[in-house]
Amino acid sequence: MTPSTDAVEAGMQRALELAARGPATGVNPQVGCVLLRPDGSIAAEGWHRGAGTPHAEVDALSRLGPADARGLTAVVTLEPCDHTGLTGPCSEALLAAGVSAVAYAVADPGEASSGGAERLRAGGVEVVGGVLVEEATEFLRRWLTAARLGRPFVTLKWASSLDGRAAAADGSSRWITGPAARRHVHEQRARHDVVLVGTGTVLADDPSLTARGDDDALLPEQPLPVVVGERPVPRGAALRRHPRGLVETGSRDLVAVLADLARRGVRSVFVEGGPTVASAAVRLGLVDDYLVYLAPTLLGGPRTALDDLGVATIGDQRRLLVTSTTVLDGDLVVVARDQHRRTS
Repeated sequence: MTPSTDAVEAGMQRALELAARGPATGVNPQVGCVLLRPDGSIAAEGWHRGAGTPHAEVDALSRLGPADARGLTAVVTLEPCDHTGLTGPCSEALLAAGVSAVAYAVADPGEASSGGAERLRAGGVEVVGGVLVEEATEFLRRWLTAARLGRPFVTLKWASSLDGRAAAADGSSRWITGPAARRHVHEQRARHDVVLVGTGTVLADDPSLTARGDDDALLPEQPLPVVVGERPVPRGAALRRHPRGLVETGSRDLVAVLADLARRGVRSVFVEGGPTVASAAVRLGLVDDYLVYLAPTLLGGPRTALDDLGVATIGDQRRLLVTSTTVLDGDLVVVARDQHRRTS
């Protein structure tokens, strides 16, 4: 006897809540697992706490006695892995524990890690995929995008006036937005593996690119700063004092830079460069999320947030889908994505 469909879906909702407790950055996905009894009640639950720690399924199983998992249903946000990395295969752990059924939301897209569902079925376990798949796909969007495209998930951020200017005519830009919007930027930096800028921004603004809290203290999670461009970062630049160090790419090839970052295990990049880097990312189709801070002010002049995008006629415009809007002390925060891009 297995739990009802309603109980499995409720278990998946709980598994997603648990998954959110795991680290938002790093090479591994956020995964949650709930072990259900036949009547739908929860016997144990777990989540993945980062690279090298037990996966969600093993974490949940560890909270039971040696034979207590027999006959239970494992509800997991991502298909159980079937490979040995820093930890062993979750498919084998579930088989050894004697679970009778496994329900998962999203299939694992990895060539090395996928195949857990097939291994479990071959071992006599009832397996159902696609439970709350839309919710789980959205939750795992960053990691899935990186896994499927072979490059990090890219968030492009800029702050501008309502008329689209990122600076006044003399180049001054501090501050277009208010403190609340700037705090939000720091929170977003902390939720990405890398913060990326061009050498033009480094030379013009000398940014520190750290993630800081209300008291200006460093947040626990810090992105790795990466500079795109051929000019060296000056010796006395603030970036050279960043707690994570500094990566100078020596290249303006964004595609190659992102590919190299992917090989280093980077799964998310926060692009804060000026119009040159930002526009290149848009032109090349590398942007997954747009994070735009609009201040209720007008500047006029030539200092636009973006420059040439290769849009010669209105038919070539890059239409976006706005997914959220938030007002922070008068500044409007807009999150958008390409209308036609899919994670799956």
